[in-house]
Amino acid sequence: MDQAEQAMVERVINHEMQERFGAGAVQRAVLLQHGDDPAVEPGQLMVRVFVEASDEPGLTAWQSAHQGGIDNIRRELSLRLPAARLLEFTFDAPGAPRISVPDDGSLAAEQLSGREIVTKAMELLRANYVFPDQAEQTATAIEAKLEAGEYDDLDEVTLTERLTMDLQEITGDRHLRVVLGGGPGPRPEGPRPEPEKAPDREKMRRIGRMDNFGIRRVERLDGNVGYIDLRRMAMAANAGPAITAAMELVAGTYALIIDMRHNGGGAPDGVVFWCSYLFDGRPTHLNDIFHADTGETRQFWALPYVPGTRYTDKPVYVLTSHRTFSGGEDLCYTLQALGRAQVIGETTGGGAHPTRGFPISAAVHIGIPFARSINPVTGTNWQGTGVVPDVACPEAQACDVAYARALEKVLAMEDVPPPIAHEAREALAGMPATE
Repeated sequence: MDQAEQAMVERVINHEMQERFGAGAVQRAVLLQHGDDPAVEPGQLMVRVFVEASDEPGLTAWQSAHQGGIDNIRRELSLRLPAARLLEFTFDAPGAPRISVPDDGSLAAEQLSGREIVTKAMELLRANYVFPDQAEQTATAIEAKLEAGEYDDLDEVTLTERLTMDLQEITGDRHLRVVLGGGPGPRPEGPRPEPEKAPDREKMRRIGRMDNFGIRRVERLDGNVGYIDLRRMAMAANAGPAITAAMELVAGTYALIIDMRHNGGGAPDGVVFWCSYLFDGRPTHLNDIFHADTGETRQFWALPYVPGTRYTDKPVYVLTSHRTFSGGEDLCYTLQALGRAQVIGETTGGGAHPTRGFPISAAVHIGIPFARSINPVTGTNWQGTGVVPDVACPEAQACDVAYARALEKVLAMEDVPPPIAHEAREALAGMPATE
């Protein structure tokens, strides 16, 4: 499980803990892998929950008050994240005692075998992949590996990682992934009621607020240069107010740096919402997505109205790394193609296919690209090639390179107030040398 996947699963676990026990009873939960804690063996995961207690009697009292919730969480983890063999409850203090709730194996019969997981994954791949011929070739190759015993006797972590590696090696498509977690939760007894859309939306907002919808940092740098550290492209319906607030905070700056070096992707409409702030409201064609299942092409245009202040006629610099991926690349590629931003850093990861998660079991799902992007300017996309920067440099230097260029722009402007000009000169003089 890579860091991005671990962070995603951990975010969901935290939300579930808050829902189960209440914000006043649980502080946070962390997901630990082998190497993070001596108790976690290879192929295992641990969920450690920090609760509202300050000593051992308080922890014991907390356990007594929440035993039903503890039992339910253990059951859900066993079904939805079987690799989480270890579950602990403790409080945040050195040497604090722990309540250990290991998986007793009683639900093993309800979990699919490795062979069943691989077989189901290939069925879903054949039925949904954006390139049907490649899906058939890939599934045939994976099934040959299955018959050769290459997926036998693997724990869930190793199996999903091995299968993902093989799928990506065969197809070259980094969106194609088999991952733990995210499958359907255990069904209650009796008919399942239809979910209500409004509570679902609010639940997504609550989860999104845990990482501020991917907006890690918004700052005004010396010289009146704006800086936004953006880690994911959240859905506009959820993140709209946060995006508006971020753009309002940088609205008065003379240049803007958008740091996408840790952005792993997200929703196309989130990309549209961010991009719309950088254009003047006239019709601007941003991107198209072709859906292989229906043969339809959906067009994406900059919004004619955005709340707050647009950021137009000012230089924009976008920072990239090899980790910039998917929807993060969409923003970079779109702004570059339209000449709205200068891309600085490393060539990005190269994933241009919108992806949907398909449940294999309660514990495992497969992400399958079902569509492909088509840029209206270039007629193609960044699949396999990545977004090639306008200014290539190591990711660690990208911010300094962009900031220096922004400061030079500020100093070349007319009518810059003397205090800001002084800030810009001082900041530029103190910049480290870059290649």
